[in-house]
Amino acid sequence: MTTKTITPAAAPAAAPAPGRGNRKQARRNTLIGWTFILPNFLGFLAFTLIPVLAAFALSFMEWTSFSAPKWVGLANFQRMLASDSFWVALRNTVVYAIGHVPLTMALALLLAMLLNRKLKGIGFFRVAIFFPYITSLVAVAVVWNMLFSPDNGPINQFLHTIGIANAPGWTSSSDWALPAVIITSVWRDMGYYMVLYLAGLQAIPAELYEAAEVDGASAWQRFWNVTIPSLRPTTFFVVVMLTVSSFKVFDLIVVMTNGGPGRATTVLSQLIYQEGIGEGKFGYSSAISLVLFLIVLTVTVLQFKIQQRRER
Repeated sequence: MTTKTITPAAAPAAAPAPGRGNRKQARRNTLIGWTFILPNFLGFLAFTLIPVLAAFALSFMEWTSFSAPKWVGLANFQRMLASDSFWVALRNTVVYAIGHVPLTMALALLLAMLLNRKLKGIGFFRVAIFFPYITSLVAVAVVWNMLFSPDNGPINQFLHTIGIANAPGWTSSSDWALPAVIITSVWRDMGYYMVLYLAGLQAIPAELYEAAEVDGASAWQRFWNVTIPSLRPTTFFVVVMLTVSSFKVFDLIVVMTNGGPGRATTVLSQLIYQEGIGEGKFGYSSAISLVLFLIVLTVTVLQFKIQQRRER
């Protein structure tokens, strides 16, 4: 008879303690991470954070091109609230936002729904509608100024053709200059937000539409009860981005109307530029910029609060 000797199983080897090589690799990875983050952080620090803090401090000072900064407290804000130019610019900014935001949203969603189909050549139309957004803004403004020409513009010629004798003066009229700017900005921006809505539409599961159709829902009911709720996150993002861009509009108005005729299209961002760069009143312009910042911040926070309530 042979006997077998059973040897006990070997105990698992202990994990090696982290050595100098592992610590060196960890420091190297951390250094590599900082090399990616640091340039962006330094750029944000130099061109965003420090100027914002400096503008906040300057808003409580009187500083012109010919004098040293002097602390004046709330004098700049009192002067601003008593200025008719500030209230005109604020009103024009709000009117521009009220016209620009809903029109751009509605047209962007409509175009996205029209182009959310598998048709031959659909890519061409998507690119064609998006193209104005990446076109030079100066070129866009110049072309639309030609289209809005009261005497020789194609728009007024078309209006004369259909029987409208007293066509608007557009950018030469104090009543129609701001609507002309709104129309131009909507035409330019709707392609970008169309792409966002198009991405949101393509993320909606087809099963939701099929279930609604089986339940007998009409096209309008499917749109109102399936499409709109599913696009709520996209719509929230679009509203926030459009609101911020509307309150800080500057370049399009400068090129098209330069704030005129008179003060018909002067907005807050342009007033900040005129008072700060044009007149050299850096403290006063900083106070206006702080108020504009607080307005945009308040509107954005309210939008976030409303979105949070809807999600509950």
